[in-house]
Amino acid sequence: MDLPALAHELGALTGLPVAPQPQTRLKGGSLSQCFAWEAGRQRLFVKVAAAEGLPALDAEAQGLAELSATHTVRVPRVLARGTAGAAAFLALEWIESGAADARCEARLGAGLAALHGHRAARCGYGQDNFIGATPQDNGWMADWPDFFRERRLRPQLALAAQRGFAAEVGCGERLLAAVPALLSGRAVRPSLLHGDLWGGNWLAAASGEPVLIDTAVYYGDAEADLAMTALFGGFGSAFYGAYESVCPRCPGWAVRADLYNLYHVLNHANLFGGGYVQEARAVMERLLAEARG
Repeated sequence: MDLPALAHELGALTGLPVAPQPQTRLKGGSLSQCFAWEAGRQRLFVKVAAAEGLPALDAEAQGLAELSATHTVRVPRVLARGTAGAAAFLALEWIESGAADARCEARLGAGLAALHGHRAARCGYGQDNFIGATPQDNGWMADWPDFFRERRLRPQLALAAQRGFAAEVGCGERLLAAVPALLSGRAVRPSLLHGDLWGGNWLAAASGEPVLIDTAVYYGDAEADLAMTALFGGFGSAFYGAYESVCPRCPGWAVRADLYNLYHVLNHANLFGGGYVQEARAVMERLLAEARG
């Protein structure tokens, strides 16, 4: 990685006096390296990946811009993106972190409910993006059950077969056929979603504001975002109380949450293997039992 060349590009794009080397490398960033980079009196948060990773960084920048335009929950400002030699980069506003207390969580819940109030006539998004390292197909569809089956579950099941997990996820076709029944009785007005809302993708700013990061945006059922908040934890009662005061959970929530989280469990199985494969099989069997009544 040619750090001075990268610093030159950052300076040219931002107009800031960017230091020739980053101040420090930060933890995290499984798909890229993350740096704190001094730029005069400012500091930048810079993600750096191989040049072929530029589409993912572009998609992240687009998702942040989409959320920012709603004026509901704070996201980092995009300052620059591009390539420098063999590296792709995305420079974001540096946000000093603070305490994720109950008040901040309540603001996040209220902000997410407001975000979900931004609607579209169809499900999908104007461009494809990524869920982790996996391409995410956002082609527009009118019907939510069809979209979730064809744009979310079917590609993950096909990828699982390619990965050699066919025996473990062998009930996939039966599950796909059961999706309309599992989602019956709920009329979905497609909401703008963060798309990858686990506990590691939000932070508390020093100002007390909640901040969303690492988006995978599209328009779909708001419950898909809410379901993922429960998949790995990281959200407390103040968050749920504030969200549900605006958007109460509807009957059948638990089954739909299981179905929506299957998408992420399958993605983890495809990316990491291990126990996620068995977990995906267990979730599918549970959902099929529910569909049989």
